[in-house]
Amino acid sequence: MTGPPARAWRPRPGRTRAQVEAEQDKAAGGAHRRAVRVETGETARGHVLLKASGGIVRAYLRWRSDGRSVVRALGPVDGETRMANLAEGWERARAAGLVGDEVRPPGSWASSPAARATMRANRGRDTLPERRLRALLHRRGLRYRVSVRPLPDFRRTADIVFPGARVAVFVDGCYWHGCPDHYQESATNSAFWRDKIATNARRDRETTRVLEEQGWTVVRCWEHEEPSVAAERVIHALDEANGRGKG
Repeated sequence: MTGPPARAWRPRPGRTRAQVEAEQDKAAGGAHRRAVRVETGETARGHVLLKASGGIVRAYLRWRSDGRSVVRALGPVDGETRMANLAEGWERARAAGLVGDEVRPPGSWASSPAARATMRANRGRDTLPERRLRALLHRRGLRYRVSVRPLPDFRRTADIVFPGARVAVFVDGCYWHGCPDHYQESATNSAFWRDKIATNARRDRETTRVLEEQGWTVVRCWEHEEPSVAAERVIHALDEANGRGKG
């Protein structure tokens, strides 16, 4: 059996990450059209994958949720080129309700699809406040894990984890986690956003409760917090945790 031509599915080798993202954006009709709603109520950026097997090219939608990769089959595609099949995959994902257009948070500085894509990425891992905090901790000789689950069977990912001391650090975004100093409720569609932020806050409290019940120390920092102040709070928590361990 003759397989499908490589041009119908195989990516060009040696592509940069930026080129991969640009290809996906083009096929989807824009970066803002790649939004996958995940369990937290937030959105992840989807990718359409193409695989050839048994003479057929099949499309799959992949995204990351809570530190793990999720894949959904979209079915066979029959375009002559890779771009045509990627575009068909995105159309199928949209028709199945798996993806939608990214919703701009009210009052957001993000006035363009590109800016909104940046903002969405900042809700995930490796945000600027996280990097600054990690740099200060690393400078103090501390070593840690990044974006992992403190408890393997509890689907919550902490931003910075010290497994030995059992200290989990979360750097919470002011908008998405309802910062008491900076969160401003929208004048439009306020009920929707109020419920969404309240849900995130409840999830945060549940995460803290479960981890503490399992013997973990939880440190929550706001993204607006001065990194040096946040670092001192983390170091203090580590000192206390290590002191308990020696006792």
